[in-house]
Amino acid sequence: MSDKQYDSVLVGYCEEPRYYEETLSSWSVKFKKSELQEMIDKYSTNVNEQGQGGNVYVKLFFSKNGKPCCSVFDPNSAAAQAKREAKAQAAQNAPAPVAESDDLPF
Repeated sequence: MSDKQYDSVLVGYCEEPRYYEETLSSWSVKFKKSELQEMIDKYSTNVNEQGQGGNVYVKLFFSKNGKPCCSVFDPNSAAAQAKREAKAQAAQNAPAPVAESDDLPF
């Protein structure tokens, strides 16, 4: 068995993709009201002091056998927490950027 940790949860299979002139055009996914509420309760990101966050990230992709699938990012998963810790560690070890001017709006 694989030791790979995933930061997403498989939601399920999507509707078959639509093609336009032999090129992938689009495909859709359908959620029930209860499924949406569960995704909001379990998988929404934290909201910071400025009110930013509270997002639910859904990814549409093709499985290894070619079926369209949908997954949702789980910010509470072990893999996501490990990535956040590694990112924070890298930011802590990186040298501070040198600002040329503090009056720039960006």
